[in-house]
Amino acid sequence: MQNSNNQINQYSERRQRLHELLIALIQQQDDLELMDPEAPRMDGSSGTSQIEDPARWLDRNRRVLNKYQALVRSAITLDALLEGDNTQTG
Repeated sequence: MQNSNNQINQYSERRQRLHELLIALIQQQDDLELMDPEAPRMDGSSGTSQIEDPARWLDRNRRVLNKYQALVRSAITLDALLEGDNTQTG
């Protein structure tokens, strides 16, 4: 039981570290875009004044998602490096 609680605490601490690292990486981004939730309509009309090509909309959202995934991978890598340093020195 104690071992299980210890694993849960370690997991919780790691999640918190990853969250903090990711927030720090996001704050360093000057031009971080958000995904566009409004898909262009196929009938040519749009809820916004600018009509977008569906392929361009998908490509833009794909690029934004790839950037977020790269930030998450960077946070995971940094956390693993920090964990490795702590294990060697601790």
